[in-house]
Amino acid sequence: MTIVVNPHNEQEEKVLLAFLESLKYEYQTNDIEITTEQQKEILRRDKSFAEGKTTARNWEEIKKELESVYR
Repeated sequence: MTIVVNPHNEQEEKVLLAFLESLKYEYQTNDIEITTEQQKEILRRDKSFAEGKTTARNWEEIKKELESVYR
Protein backbone atom coordinates (compact mmCIF):
# COMPACT_ATOMS: atom_id res chain seq x y z
CA MET A 1 0.00 0.00 0.00
CA THR A 2 1.19 3.50 -0.74
CA ILE A 3 -0.05 6.60 1.02
CA VAL A 4 1.18 10.04 0.05
CA VAL A 5 0.94 12.79 2.65
CA ASN A 6 1.91 16.40 2.01
CA PRO A 7 2.34 18.25 5.29
CA HIS A 8 1.85 22.00 5.03
CA ASN A 9 4.80 22.84 7.24
CA GLU A 10 7.71 21.39 9.19
CA GLN A 11 5.69 21.13 12.42
CA GLU A 12 3.03 18.96 10.77
CA GLU A 13 5.77 16.74 9.35
CA LYS A 14 7.35 16.30 12.80
CA VAL A 15 3.99 15.42 14.37
CA LEU A 16 3.21 12.89 11.64
CA LEU A 17 6.61 11.20 11.94
CA ALA A 18 6.32 11.08 15.74
CA PHE A 19 2.87 9.47 15.39
CA LEU A 20 4.15 6.82 12.97
CA GLU A 21 7.10 6.05 15.20
CA SER A 22 4.92 5.85 18.32
CA LEU A 23 2.87 3.09 16.66
CA LYS A 24 6.01 1.32 15.39
CA TYR A 25 4.96 1.72 11.75
CA GLU A 26 7.55 1.09 9.11
CA TYR A 27 7.68 3.98 6.68
CA GLN A 28 9.88 5.61 4.09
CA THR A 29 10.38 9.25 3.39
CA ASN A 30 11.08 10.59 -0.04
CA ASP A 31 12.37 14.12 0.07
CA ILE A 32 11.31 15.56 -3.25
CA GLU A 33 12.43 19.11 -3.76
CA ILE A 34 9.82 21.42 -5.22
CA THR A 35 10.24 25.02 -6.20
CA THR A 36 8.68 27.87 -4.26
CA GLU A 37 6.29 28.44 -7.17
CA GLN A 38 5.22 24.76 -7.14
CA GLN A 39 4.66 24.94 -3.39
CA LYS A 40 2.54 28.10 -3.76
CA GLU A 41 0.47 26.43 -6.49
CA ILE A 42 -0.15 23.34 -4.34
CA LEU A 43 -1.22 25.46 -1.39
CA ARG A 44 -3.43 27.65 -3.64
CA ARG A 45 -5.22 24.60 -5.03
CA ASP A 46 -5.58 23.06 -1.57
CA LYS A 47 -7.10 26.28 -0.22
CA SER A 48 -9.43 26.59 -3.21
CA PHE A 49 -10.66 23.03 -2.68
CA ALA A 50 -11.12 23.55 1.07
CA GLU A 51 -13.16 26.70 0.41
CA GLY A 52 -15.43 24.81 -1.97
CA LYS A 53 -14.32 26.78 -5.02
CA THR A 54 -13.29 23.61 -6.82
CA THR A 55 -14.51 20.07 -6.48
CA ALA A 56 -13.00 16.64 -6.90
CA ARG A 57 -13.95 14.84 -10.08
CA ASN A 58 -15.41 11.37 -10.20
CA TRP A 59 -12.72 8.83 -11.17
CA GLU A 60 -15.07 7.05 -13.59
CA GLU A 61 -15.60 10.32 -15.46
CA ILE A 62 -11.84 10.88 -15.72
CA LYS A 63 -11.24 7.32 -16.98
CA LYS A 64 -13.90 7.77 -19.70
CA GLU A 65 -12.18 10.96 -20.86
CA LEU A 66 -8.79 9.24 -20.96
CA GLU A 67 -10.17 6.25 -22.84
CA SER A 68 -11.62 8.51 -25.53
CA VAL A 69 -8.29 10.31 -25.92
CA TYR A 70 -6.00 7.28 -25.96
CA ARG A 71 -8.10 4.81 -27.98
